[in-house]
Amino acid sequence: MKLNSRFLLTTAAAIGLASAVAAQEAPELEKADFGTVVATVNGTDITAGEVVLMRSRLPQQYQQMPDGDLFDTLLEQMVNQQLLAAETTERPPLVDAAIANEERTLLSGMVLSEAAEAAVTDEALQALYDETYSSAEPSREYHAAHILVETEEEAREIIDELNGGADFAELAQKRSTGPSGPNGGDLGWFGAGMMVPEFEQAVMALETGAISEPVQTQFGWHVIKLEESRLSEAPSLDEVRGELAQTLQRRAVEEKINSLIDVGDVTRKSSQEIDASFMSDPSFIEE
Repeated sequence: MKLNSRFLLTTAAAIGLASAVAAQEAPELEKADFGTVVATVNGTDITAGEVVLMRSRLPQQYQQMPDGDLFDTLLEQMVNQQLLAAETTERPPLVDAAIANEERTLLSGMVLSEAAEAAVTDEALQALYDETYSSAEPSREYHAAHILVETEEEAREIIDELNGGADFAELAQKRSTGPSGPNGGDLGWFGAGMMVPEFEQAVMALETGAISEPVQTQFGWHVIKLEESRLSEAPSLDEVRGELAQTLQRRAVEEKINSLIDVGDVTRKSSQEIDASFMSDPSFIEE
């Protein structure tokens, strides 16, 4: 019977945390660095760094537990794992493959993190902001409401009621079949491209406060009222700093990878050359 390592870890953590007791007044504690040995099992050391990495793989609910309780539980689990691991003299290919994957993931992540971090400077942020927003023309935004019905006849009846003095919001609440009906038909602010073309064109043709003729779209027939419109201003640098930083980081990551591909000596097989069914074969890793 095979036991999932995560199941063992989380089960042990649950047992250990459930039995933890309130700490007594503690003496001065030893300070640890990444290489500090925290246990030795038949001559094999377990370091603080290994405990930290083990903790990072725990489900989120366990990562919120106090460090002291979690350390004792994890270390006990790791000691048990080392005792069990020493019982076998076999070293299946799965072990080396797992280590290779882990090493590749960690090291590549370090390189990409360094490249992404280095890309975000005040100068780069300002340059990207200028590139994105300095020459952008102000765009018009619209605040409109609508009443959606199934037929043109219903739409014209509503227009007649509005011309007779009926309140638009009250009619929308009573007659509109759209999701905005309970809110008086209010659609809030929107810009070009956010509505279907027929609706957008009708809104753009209206004067503030005006009511449209019946407008047909894929959703039915609309009676539209333009509440107001405005020119949108470019956001400040601070407002889009996070977005710009993500763009710079994404570009830096892509450039780093592409530069390595250009100079790298890479050979690979495609699914046209190798039977890829091994990927879904559960017995493959047992060979």
